[in-house]
Amino acid sequence: MEYLDKVLEELKAWARRIVEALFGPEPEPEPELIPIPVHDRRRSR
Repeated sequence: MEYLDKVLEELKAWARRIVEALFGPEPEPEPELIPIPVHDRRRSR
């Protein structure tokens, strides 16, 4: 059973390499933008 798990992991790694070679690396998700508070000078007066 352990041997089969090892073989499956190797097959997954090969498949991942083939997909990356054909389509490029997996795109990384864009970082979520953090809203920055801006003080409105018109309101504070």
